[in-house]
Amino acid sequence: MVLAAAGYPGKVRSGDAIDGLAEDGQLAGEGTDLVVFHAGTKRDGQRLLTSGGRVLGVTARGADLDEARSRAYNGIGRIRWDGMHFRKDIGLRGRT
Repeated sequence: MVLAAAGYPGKVRSGDAIDGLAEDGQLAGEGTDLVVFHAGTKRDGQRLLTSGGRVLGVTARGADLDEARSRAYNGIGRIRWDGMHFRKDIGLRGRT
């Protein structure tokens, strides 16, 4: 799933502080079943900020699509910044 900045896909806002990620830019305690990919991020000292339209990608594994989807959206629920938005329908068409 892609987490986008305020204004995406048009004129995006940069510089919003991203909360919810550990120091290494991942979600604490998730191991390898959930990975956060950085696309539009930058560091400002200890803070992680938005710096593009598509800011983060969150990918999860599970025993099936429903479990992977649930893990990804649970992870997304722990990440926050002003103006963050994402699609809520990813993976629905592939469900059995």
